[in-house]
Amino acid sequence: MRLDKFLKVSRVIKRRTLAKEVCDSGHALVNGRVAKAGLEVKPGDRVELNFGPRKLIFEILDIKETVPAKEAGSLYKIIEQ
Repeated sequence: MRLDKFLKVSRVIKRRTLAKEVCDSGHALVNGRVAKAGLEVKPGDRVELNFGPRKLIFEILDIKETVPAKEAGSLYKIIEQ
């Protein structure tokens, strides 16, 4: 699954267009490397998002195309916030 789509499905970022902007501006790293929106992510990948002074680091646990809002948090595990 594409990184921008995962961020939207998991509800880490509210809209896919915003997720794409974050990725394409260089504020997203996957496994320590700058990631573009089209990067294919898989379970076990470590994602770091930089929102100015805030940083969110999480590990992808599962990939699903659609998820109810209640289960969105089960797709990743927050490592640092």
